[in-house]
Amino acid sequence: MISRTLFTDVLMIAFLVALQIFVLNRITLFGKYTPVLYPVFVMFYPFFRNKFQFLALSFLLGLAIDAFLYTWGINAFATTIIAYFRTLIFRTSTDTSTDFFSFQSLQWMQFLFFIGSSIFVHQLLVQYIEFFKFSRFLEIFLNVLATSAISFIFILMYALAFRIKQRI
Repeated sequence: MISRTLFTDVLMIAFLVALQIFVLNRITLFGKYTPVLYPVFVMFYPFFRNKFQFLALSFLLGLAIDAFLYTWGINAFATTIIAYFRTLIFRTSTDTSTDFFSFQSLQWMQFLFFIGSSIFVHQLLVQYIEFFKFSRFLEIFLNVLATSAISFIFILMYALAFRIKQRI
C-alpha cells in the first residue's frame, strides 16, 4: 500500500502542474488538441483519505493550472467537481453498492470506464465553461470527445507505467 502524506500530495500536485504546463501544453495533436494529465491526481487519490483535504487539494491543483493558463478558475471548478463526484463516478462505473472502494478489485473494463468517464466529465466542464456558447454545441462537443480520447490514452499510459491498478 502507498503511504501518502500531505507533503507527498503537495509534491505530486507540483509535479503534475509542472508536467502539464511545461511539457504537455506544448504538445498539440492534430493542430488543436492538447492532452490533459493532471486529473490523475483526482482519479487515483486513495478513497480512504480525508475527503475535505482531498477536495481542497483538488481545488488547489486546478487553481495552480488556472494561474499558469490565465483561465480564471475554470480548471479549479472542473477539478473540484470531478473530485466531489468521484465516488459517484466510481460506483456508476463498477455498479457496486459497498462502501469499500479499491482499484485492485476492478475488472479492466470497469477501470477503463472509470478513467474515461472521469476525463470526459472534466473536459466537458472545462470546454463548455471556456467557450460558453450554445451555438457552437457540436464543435465544442467534438472538441471534448477528441481531447478526452487523447487524454485517456495519456492517463492510461500513466496508470500502466505506475501500476496504479495494482498498487492502490
